[in-house]
Amino acid sequence: MFVGIDFGTTNSAVALAGADGAAEVVPFPTAAGPASTERSVLAFDPHHRDAERRLLPLVGHRAIETYLDSDQDCRLLQSFKSYLTSRLFTATTLHGARYSLEDLIALIVGHLRAAAAARGGAVGRVVAGRPVRFVAEEGADEDSFATGRLVEAFAKAGIPEVAFEFEPIAAAYHYESGLDTDQTVLVADFGGGTSDFCLIRLGPGRAGLARPADAILGTAGLGLAGDSFDRRIVEHGLAPHFGRDLTYQSGGKLLPMPSWIYARLERWHHVAFLNAPKTLRLLHDLRRQLDDPEPLDQLLALIEYNLGYHLYRAVEGAKRALSAEERTLFRFDHDPVRLERPITRAEFESWIRPELDSIGACVDGLLADTGLTTDRVDRVFLTGGSSLVPAVRALFAQRFGENKLSSGGEFISVASGLAHRARELFTA
Repeated sequence: MFVGIDFGTTNSAVALAGADGAAEVVPFPTAAGPASTERSVLAFDPHHRDAERRLLPLVGHRAIETYLDSDQDCRLLQSFKSYLTSRLFTATTLHGARYSLEDLIALIVGHLRAAAAARGGAVGRVVAGRPVRFVAEEGADEDSFATGRLVEAFAKAGIPEVAFEFEPIAAAYHYESGLDTDQTVLVADFGGGTSDFCLIRLGPGRAGLARPADAILGTAGLGLAGDSFDRRIVEHGLAPHFGRDLTYQSGGKLLPMPSWIYARLERWHHVAFLNAPKTLRLLHDLRRQLDDPEPLDQLLALIEYNLGYHLYRAVEGAKRALSAEERTLFRFDHDPVRLERPITRAEFESWIRPELDSIGACVDGLLADTGLTTDRVDRVFLTGGSSLVPAVRALFAQRFGENKLSSGGEFISVASGLAHRARELFTA
């Protein structure tokens, strides 16, 4: 069995392919039943140790369940993939144990490897997904640095041989498995941290090419996707509740609240960074200068009760609801933090307009670079969680026509395609 591993920013998946036929996605156990993906999270509970008192990290759904049932000492970490380009993030210490970024990623990849091995997968070598471009926060291209870290992480997880495939190309192989005619396809894959695109010729004719890579007409990508949409909900819909728009007196001047505090709030896994003595002292000092301190009381409670992940789950739920309905009531009730706010789909779409414009510009740039016009694209295959956002789908419908759009396998298409690619690569 050939193995494809999709290590994602938010969710990960692993798939197996035999000598022929469809790829099989490996299920993961959860309290609600088997799931086709595993959450890319780790929990570090100081009470969860082996017989020699060594810290035992927990992975995925089990990590989340432990975190939700634990006291405030349990740390939950996510979005490791987003730090692959960071030369500043080298290691962290958790309850006395030191982990490099590669160590943290290896814990998740090792969990995926074990799941594949349990179902007969040959896990000594795999094909793994990667975005079209790894982009550092300052915009620098960091492809070789990021992939080098992934190679080291996979080796630490017991996988000495890893080949990488662009995630939209992997999704294309998944889509191709159901084709009986040749097509020119635009694949749009929306993950948690990146949006990636590929123009490719798919179908029976691809097997006859002297070089399979000749089927790939062009690729493009940018460093925003579902997480960016979540941040916009927090920025526009929720941050005012926590005092972002307040002002305070200092030295005879009226000053705004520190913007960096609310930038942290937009990323749930950064909320824990605010729980530092210096930051808490600042917030308490600001609180004393306000006529109405309630918003900062709410922010302090969110920080001190470690409710960042709970807020993130509510935001994610609101985003999903707005994909199905024109409006939703955002509700967050974790004593002592309470927040209710109606959000309309029109509001949400206005908040994510900068991201939609960037996605549209990236697609237009890919068409221009390849010299293809929209009428020469036979199908558009949309996949990944944010492909379910109506405004994202509308962006492609406006360019190509609703009748050309296909979708499916939103959370497993990349893993499935990677397994198909592993079969091609390792039997060549």
